[in-house]
Amino acid sequence: MRQVSLREFRTRGAKALEAVPRGETILLSGQKGPAYFLVPVEGDLALADRELRLAMAQASLRESWRYAEETGASKMTMEDIDREIAIVRAERKRGTAKKLRVTRTKAG
Repeated sequence: MRQVSLREFRTRGAKALEAVPRGETILLSGQKGPAYFLVPVEGDLALADRELRLAMAQASLRESWRYAEETGASKMTMEDIDREIAIVRAERKRGTAKKLRVTRTKAG
């Protein structure tokens, strides 16, 4: 997989991709690291779609883990999680739940 900077891609467009072999996935990266995948759609479209979905799922998991670390949710015990679920379910039953919230635990 080749990597092309977002800046180069924005300014040079197709010229920035000329050195990349046909059919190869391209990783566009910015100042804060990888940002986008350019996935070719020639050939087996189902395989390309599967690869794209896998890449998107992996990116989502990384973002979720980063958020969990920042909020302290990664330190929650199963009891904490069960308690949080019970609170949200009770709020939904009463119609007062607005959004899922993460409570700070004693460990966090």
